[in-house]
Amino acid sequence: MSFNSLIVRKDEEGQTTASVEQITTEQLPEGNVTVAVDYSTLNYKDGLCIGSGGGMVRNYPHIPGIDMAGVVEASEDSRYKAGDRVVLTGWRYGEAHWGGYSQKTRVNADWLVALPDAISTRQAMAVGTAGITAMFSVMALEAHGLKPEDGPVLLTGAAGGVGSIAAAILSNLGYEVTGVTGRPETADYLKSLGVSQIVAREEISETVKRPLESATWAGCIDAVGGQMLARVLGQMKYGASVAAVGNAGGVALPANVLPFLLRGVNLLGIDSVNRPHDNRVEAWSRIAKDLPFEKLESMIVEAKLSDLPQLGQDILKGKVQGRIVVDVNV
Repeated sequence: MSFNSLIVRKDEEGQTTASVEQITTEQLPEGNVTVAVDYSTLNYKDGLCIGSGGGMVRNYPHIPGIDMAGVVEASEDSRYKAGDRVVLTGWRYGEAHWGGYSQKTRVNADWLVALPDAISTRQAMAVGTAGITAMFSVMALEAHGLKPEDGPVLLTGAAGGVGSIAAAILSNLGYEVTGVTGRPETADYLKSLGVSQIVAREEISETVKRPLESATWAGCIDAVGGQMLARVLGQMKYGASVAAVGNAGGVALPANVLPFLLRGVNLLGIDSVNRPHDNRVEAWSRIAKDLPFEKLESMIVEAKLSDLPQLGQDILKGKVQGRIVVDVNV
């Protein structure tokens, strides 16, 4: 029986096109668990994979979608059985392996996590890679001593996926949250998530000559990188940590070592692709407990497979706010 998938093809001139096509189960790649997908989502990487491939997609035709949540249809692995609700993020799914923009997918059981009872498959995809990355970041900052009474936590790229969910989690845990955004029109949205202060992007992205500035932030989750991250490092309080999750502002880090040497600042790299299974289970458990789902609902914009070619372009241009949840079955 055939089903719908978003297929990206590349022509002889290197141009890609994406459209909804029908394929069969026999065409799915190797794997020991077949899942009927309920929902997927849209991340920056998905925008790249829907378009040029961003160097991540090597073989065409390709099905993007780096996240999916659904119900196990068949399993050759004893850890999962038909009817189990599962979620998948990371492991280069949707990049090197066909992804979640399909009504069915076949994957390696090692990549799956059983969904906590408190989280629906729709909510899981409102969380997605962005949300679990936000949770990994909060966990890392806490492991390095961050507490609500320490002072404000800064979120760069605050209106994006990671920033939105980090804001909701941190405010729910009692933190004072400051958000950096280049889109003034997102102010009300950010405040609804618990952001108490908003800083314009240009105020914190400009280059300064002083290696250290006023010690302001007790913690930071940075989705921008580049010059902004370098500037933020010089504004951290003594012993504070920055969780680095993205590079929207570039991969170069034009910083100096004084924040590390004179203030004991920690720069924590957050990877969500190759995280061990136990760490993922812990993060989803924390999400079920610490993310206010009424705020999560307010972030959701619903989409279908046929919307993704345009949405993929939009997210690369910074035009997407909150979380896109893709119902692959409409």
